[in-house]
Amino acid sequence: MSDTTTTSTSGPLGGGSAPDMLAWTCPAPLRDQARVVMGHGGGGALSAELVEQIFVPAFGGPALSVTTDAATLELGGARLAFSTDSFVVRPLFFPGGSIGDLAVNGTVNDLAMSGARAAYLSCGFILEEGVETEVVARVADALGAAARTAGVQVVTGDTKVVEAGHGDGVYINTSGIGVIPDGVDLRPQRVVPGDVVIVSGPVGVHGVAIMSVREGLEFGVEIESDCAPLGGLVEAMLAVTPDLHVLRDPTRGGLAASLNEIAVASGTGVALQERAVPVPDPVANACAILGLDPMYVANEGKLVAFVPRERAESVLEAMRAHPLGAGATVIGEAVAEHPGMVVARTGLGGTRVVDMPLGEQLPRIC
Repeated sequence: MSDTTTTSTSGPLGGGSAPDMLAWTCPAPLRDQARVVMGHGGGGALSAELVEQIFVPAFGGPALSVTTDAATLELGGARLAFSTDSFVVRPLFFPGGSIGDLAVNGTVNDLAMSGARAAYLSCGFILEEGVETEVVARVADALGAAARTAGVQVVTGDTKVVEAGHGDGVYINTSGIGVIPDGVDLRPQRVVPGDVVIVSGPVGVHGVAIMSVREGLEFGVEIESDCAPLGGLVEAMLAVTPDLHVLRDPTRGGLAASLNEIAVASGTGVALQERAVPVPDPVANACAILGLDPMYVANEGKLVAFVPRERAESVLEAMRAHPLGAGATVIGEAVAEHPGMVVARTGLGGTRVVDMPLGEQLPRIC
């Protein structure tokens, strides 16, 4: 549920006036809604429907027919990756990062999933009237520092101001461009049965970090976002073999959304070992308390890779030698059975379908 409920402070459930049930809104409503709802921004089925039913037909063009994190284009004999992303996270600062870090790393990582190392970024700030200039300066400083860490230059930008009450302090859009090395072809259509599925480290950290500070929850230990630029990790993987089949950074919708997107686009099934998916104890405990599934919780510094079986061991070794891949582990494989579906074998020996999320368990996480 979103945070439009009233707060009570006494009585059997916390007290005070009863919560206004009619004011509650759900980020994942029924699909026949005639208006945009929060679930349309969650990276799940509603987001896909919005893109496929409205934007792709309106814009047209072959580049939009492939739904990857970045467009792959040819210009002047070079293969380029081009991506854009907007960031509306709340709060602006959180353990392990800020909206400025996300604005750089989110776009840099989208480019990296095409095998490109980001070279240049644009940056657009949308500021709400009344936001403190000190806050804007902190965000800008964080963005600049993140760009230097990622090895990318911010070369152009724009600033707009909206009236008070028509924004949430600071929104940011970044677009990025990078060159794809020769011989690299990363797309879900290359996935074949037998490919090994590797995740670069523990999942669910970013979403729980945002939730903890947004809702004032205490889990006994501070959980920090995993926000980080993945270009260097991808370069280490490609140095082992350029024949990786597909990479994806599981942000909105978490690992489950990314795996479902790849399964559908490739026409293969995905079989997971649920116990192999690395979930840190604080994240698992928080999700258990809140009734969430860690595989649907957002990440901002992890990737999932589908790798040819004969290359999997050497790629895994290279990932573990990199600081951002130290926790890399094999979690499953692509299979010919149940094409377009993700199935997990549970710790009890049964199986469950890991569906594409409809919306987002926690909106506004990036």
